[in-house]
Amino acid sequence: MGWSRRIRSTGPAVIASVALLVGCEALPEPDSPAGSGGGGDGAAAPDGRAVSPLDNPDGTEPGLGPVSGERARAAAVDLIGKVTTKGRGPRTGYDRDEFGYAWMDTADGVPLARNGCDTRNDLLKLHGRNVEFRTGSDCVVVAMDLHDPYTGQDIAWKKAKASEVQIDHVVPLSYSWQMGASRWSESKREQLANDALNLLPVEGRANSAKSDSGPAAWLPPNKRIRCAYTVRFAQVALKYEMAVTAPDKRMMLEQCGG
Repeated sequence: MGWSRRIRSTGPAVIASVALLVGCEALPEPDSPAGSGGGGDGAAAPDGRAVSPLDNPDGTEPGLGPVSGERARAAAVDLIGKVTTKGRGPRTGYDRDEFGYAWMDTADGVPLARNGCDTRNDLLKLHGRNVEFRTGSDCVVVAMDLHDPYTGQDIAWKKAKASEVQIDHVVPLSYSWQMGASRWSESKREQLANDALNLLPVEGRANSAKSDSGPAAWLPPNKRIRCAYTVRFAQVALKYEMAVTAPDKRMMLEQCGG
């Protein structure tokens, strides 16, 4: 997890109509109820390229665009509603190594695996703009611009200050362990830890503040992205057939108007 630099993220906005988060309406104001959500209805973040999670079900498009518009929020609520709930189990036995070594390129079954570049650098390349590589490499990112969805800030990152940007596991690995991953196969845990759907480069301080919290205990400071964040949380939970706690689900629904 780690990296940063002040920016404006790049690339053309990868936008669809309504597939799961869509629309072409004006974005709600940050402090409005609808503003606590992610993309949809084709809405992009200020960086101009962030994609709504409803339009990005495998996490291979850049950014985390806000959800705006009634149809998009209804689709978000419907998606979150499919997530099951149960109590959070003990953290006993949890260790990061139970999910494979950090940023392995060999977690088969997820996007970007076995492409010759580790997961962390894959994510930096995917979400960064004006990416610069180490001399002689087309993998190791040494500088980039990033629009951090969690804070809404632009970051100009250089490898010399790597921790200014960190890779967040949207569904924290410790959280998943307590929600059943302790009984998963090793390969399934490795997939969760390296799946682009569950990973976002974000401001280091925001990621540290989140720790292993679920949505009931922590949400991105940027209110306009909160629905999108909870949609992504739900997408990961559904893909891995993982429950969330009842308070977390209630908070997720609330962010999208449910």
